[in-house]
Amino acid sequence: MSPVQAEDIPPQSPASKEQVRKLMETWEQYYGKAKSLRERREAFQDLMESTPEPTRVQIRPVDAGGVEAQLIWPARLHHPLGRRAILYIHGGGFYSGSLRTHRALAGSLAKAASADVLLIDYRLAPDHPYPAQVDDALTAYRWLLDSGYDNHNIVLAGESVGGNLAIEATLRQMQARGPMPAAVIAMSPITDLAGSGASLKTSGSTDPLIDATQLDLMRKAYLGTRSPTDPLVSPLYADLTGFPPLLLQVGSGEALLDDTMRLADKARQAGVDVATEVWPGMVHQWQLFPFWLDDARKSNQRVAEYAIEHFADPPQH
Repeated sequence: MSPVQAEDIPPQSPASKEQVRKLMETWEQYYGKAKSLRERREAFQDLMESTPEPTRVQIRPVDAGGVEAQLIWPARLHHPLGRRAILYIHGGGFYSGSLRTHRALAGSLAKAASADVLLIDYRLAPDHPYPAQVDDALTAYRWLLDSGYDNHNIVLAGESVGGNLAIEATLRQMQARGPMPAAVIAMSPITDLAGSGASLKTSGSTDPLIDATQLDLMRKAYLGTRSPTDPLVSPLYADLTGFPPLLLQVGSGEALLDDTMRLADKARQAGVDVATEVWPGMVHQWQLFPFWLDDARKSNQRVAEYAIEHFADPPQH
């Protein structure tokens, strides 16, 4: 393992442990009997419907090149709309998630980064398997370029499968030799759909949000018979040479911890500027819950700061 960067992340506090315990209890209330993809999609939607909407932001529905989306920006008069953007690609196993489930997270990033956040509602499996999701992410990125955002002022970000899609869309843009984003941020990313990481076996029972069974379900819905080690679907197997600066964020309690660390190692070996954050005691997708978890607020703030550091035209405070 490479040495973990961002060593200033403090140990988990007793209050944080209690917050995570309550989150896991809440998760179980919604997901306890949800087995099928449809049931899990509905459970996720119901859970997130119970959470607060973002505050102090403005929201405008947009058609991002045929992809339904919302443009979210801070409700401050001096905010320069159209200057810098974060393309946010939500998680949800390729088969769930929506504008509603991720609006609070997107809104918090808009405020913290003083940026416009384009939150996209990409097509979902199993009705729309691979490559619909990657196609939609790349279409939305190119829509931002066509709308006047400079590529050096665009950051791609996502959590869970959204992190996967942010990386894969960027790899596709590299193959097309198109303008590259300033940076990519992958939070709790799914990097290996083959499920070969050791922590998937050791932490699967303690991470309520994902385990080997759930990974298998989403893989079948998304890929069908396509190989999960195809570099076009699993970033761990891709050639990352020439990739933009990359922030990887993962919880120490995640079933996918090893997958993130293996990707960090591979990216460094390819010469990529990689920052890795391991957050003590956090489970998969903890970043989604800044209204319940202090560490989600803190980690999302670091995501925003990373974006600001890589914008060619950072906000003037």
